[in-house]
Amino acid sequence: MAIKTFQHEQHTYNISYEIINPQAKHDLIVLHGWGSNKEIMKQAFESHLKGFRHIYIDLPGFGRSTNDVVMNTAEYTRVLEVFFELIAAKKEVILGHSFGGKIATLLNPKLLVLLSSAGIKLPKSLKVLTKIRLTKIANSLGIGSFTRLFRAQDAKELNTIMYETFKKVVDEDFSKEFENFPNKALVCWGEDDTATPLIAGENIAKLIKKSHFTTYQGDHFFFLNRAKAISKQIEKEYLK
Repeated sequence: MAIKTFQHEQHTYNISYEIINPQAKHDLIVLHGWGSNKEIMKQAFESHLKGFRHIYIDLPGFGRSTNDVVMNTAEYTRVLEVFFELIAAKKEVILGHSFGGKIATLLNPKLLVLLSSAGIKLPKSLKVLTKIRLTKIANSLGIGSFTRLFRAQDAKELNTIMYETFKKVVDEDFSKEFENFPNKALVCWGEDDTATPLIAGENIAKLIKKSHFTTYQGDHFFFLNRAKAISKQIEKEYLK
């Protein structure tokens, strides 16, 4: 594991990362989802894709990487662009899970690999709408601390900066970004995913013109048990 420290727009970032197969010819950049870290992605893919230099990253505010500013997905992307220049990473294949899928899309790699990516807005359930309404009422009454009870599971343990970041990124509609992605994409999904339902994956695959859609048995973290098959897909598409 290494830490790269740099400044971007008057903020200092300490980005934790790890490189596997450093002498490999091609680069594979791996981005985790919201509330996760590089270790879970490394656990899945480290033993596969031997022809690639694996670059595992803790996104700012997660794992061992720091963040002291509220950001949206586009701003996360700009920070990573600076980081990639510093470590001389090539945007050949970028794999992104959930929230990381949105960042991966904006990074515009030669081959995009989306694992149950976020970015498609679906109708909110009555339960979620009720929580939003109660949160607004609590805030208007000056009892903001009470709203922690209504936070999504992904947001309950966040500090103020990351909670405000969560509110910015959670409802972003990336339909146009997917539609405008110009290169090839592998869209992989868990059939029993409830965090980003299967219909979201189907929509993304329709929006990205050069995409191939594959479903696997499993939930939002289906890739932990399907990394070998996904890796073969990547090799077939990029190394052929």
